Amino acid sequence: MALIVQKYGGSSVADAESIKRVAKRIVDTRRAGHDVVVAVSAMGDTTDELLDLANEVAPIPAPRELDMLLSSGERISMALLAMAIHSMGFEARSFTGSQAGMITDSQHGAARIVDVTPVRLREALDEGAIVIVAGFQGFNRDTRDITTLGRGGSDTTAVALAAALGADVCEIYSDVDGIFTADPRVIPKAQKLDHVSSEEMLELAANGAKVLYIRAVEYARRHGVLIHARSTFSSAEGTYVLGEGMKNPREAEGAVMEEPIVAGVATDFSQAKITVAGVPDVPGKAAEIFKIVAKSGANVDMIVQNVSATGRTDISFTVPKADAAAALKALAGEQTEVGFQNLIHDDQIGKLSVVGAGMRTHSGVSATLFEALSAGGINIEMISTSEIRISVVLRDTDLTEAARTVHTAYGLDGDAEATVHAGTGR
Repeated sequence: MALIVQKYGGSSVADAESIKRVAKRIVDTRRAGHDVVVAVSAMGDTTDELLDLANEVAPIPAPRELDMLLSSGERISMALLAMAIHSMGFEARSFTGSQAGMITDSQHGAARIVDVTPVRLREALDEGAIVIVAGFQGFNRDTRDITTLGRGGSDTTAVALAAALGADVCEIYSDVDGIFTADPRVIPKAQKLDHVSSEEMLELAANGAKVLYIRAVEYARRHGVLIHARSTFSSAEGTYVLGEGMKNPREAEGAVMEEPIVAGVATDFSQAKITVAGVPDVPGKAAEIFKIVAKSGANVDMIVQNVSATGRTDISFTVPKADAAAALKALAGEQTEVGFQNLIHDDQIGKLSVVGAGMRTHSGVSATLFEALSAGGINIEMISTSEIRISVVLRDTDLTEAARTVHTAYGLDGDAEATVHAGTGR
């Protein structure tokens, strides 16, 4: 008998029929003799609809009240799911994030988990109940306020519960059959991976892959949680995300897994590029610029500095589109102090990333990427690398075709098109 934590996203519980289908899967797991804890997201597009409603009544909604509003979506889905399980003859108890002992810091809208004290969940499990927890939300002890964890918070809730309860596996359910070599909506012939390392998954998630959120993968890696990404709409095994020293449950005892050269190709349309033009080419100017950007709250990704030939240089960097306005305003306010000539904002870019642990030991990976893009007539604007990743910035209009070209160049195309059951990836 195992303790299994399951997480179901919005598309998995989008309507009454979907909730009943999820309830049956949970009950089947319980019938197999396992204890079950479930983290559930709000139904369908509920969170987005609540956000729209908040913005209609207030141009800048108060963060505390926004968290109170948004946390209601998960409360609806958790209660309905518990009701559906009850109707099948099994005991189920639903808990909010605070009732589940999900303790966070006080940052509304993007709170971080600081502790998990699942006392009530343990009691419910000991009494034979299936436990349903509202994902995405927590409680701050100092302010005694409800908080929310930000996008992907239900994934993080599930992983945190798995860590705190010592679960055997954390199953993350969505509308795709696992983790693929690329987004199957972008590249229909993407192949499902049997397994992926947590290191590779962190890079894929950080660079646009949406099937798992980076904070959940980070938490799982830090606390030794085995993640199994799979589909709500299929009983097939999905993809295991393996931390250091973890064995793939599919592998025979003693088998040695060979790391793939390239595990996947990720695309990201959410970035913007800012160029600080005409910066005096003297020590300390880059530090001044990025200190200003940091104070604006913008998260910098890629950075390129041009070679100086005239005593001045250009520094380009990428940030999330949502952060660009704040970064531009902060830099403009310090233009005289820093001494640069002007700012250029470009939000028509896309980022393509190639990820694989095998890059450490195989040559020619970058050559394949650049040759494929060159053959497709696609221009590269920026390049960034890590031990297991190569990222390039392109025109956003070129990104989809570039991803398909590169995916084919690395031999990642499958024989058949991947199945996407509900259409959103969550």
